[in-house]
Amino acid sequence: MKTILITAFEPFDGETLNPSWEAVRQLDRRELVGATVIARQLPCAFGQSLTVLQQTIESVQPVMVLAVGQAGGRAEVSVERIGINVDDARIADNCGQQPIDRPIAAEGPAAYFATLPIKAMVAAIREAGIPAAVSQTAGTYVCNHVMYGLLHYLHQHRPQVRGGFIHIPYLPEQAVAHPGQASMSADSVIRALEAALTAALSVEEDIRQTGGATH
Repeated sequence: MKTILITAFEPFDGETLNPSWEAVRQLDRRELVGATVIARQLPCAFGQSLTVLQQTIESVQPVMVLAVGQAGGRAEVSVERIGINVDDARIADNCGQQPIDRPIAAEGPAAYFATLPIKAMVAAIREAGIPAAVSQTAGTYVCNHVMYGLLHYLHQHRPQVRGGFIHIPYLPEQAVAHPGQASMSADSVIRALEAALTAALSVEEDIRQTGGATH
């Protein structure tokens, strides 16, 4: 049976949990549309995260890779459109690294677009009754580092494998410590990821519907 690799991060920035891993680990060994989901945790660290990711891709041999990360403050599931070739860290990672204006791949292009059907994934998540939207930026921290690094690696070594990234909000128990910030239950996030993966496996050519932004 073919496999899908889905990754998430360890906690960072003083948090005791990371909602991405709390949700993603529940999908490990789940079967969707004739594929087995394999879940793996990545370190929240520049460089090391990509080393672990690349080793896991070679071990698992997936047909698709979806990376998931926390975006505290966002109110909906964000399916990312693009990863850019820069690390510009507002805070240090879990290894104490804080790169500023550093390219992820010195000879790489400025950006890569996700190769998953992002608008079909957003539509599927919304059909499941969960807020979702296309996002035009994955930031410049470790999430973007992983998104760009994933797509760069697949482009160079496994062009037949599709890849992308999803950001999710805080869990309610995290939002308690962040007054005024949105949150989403783990159950809703899990259902959103199941819907997104099912759409990604089922749709070859993305649907055409608005997903842009005015700012």
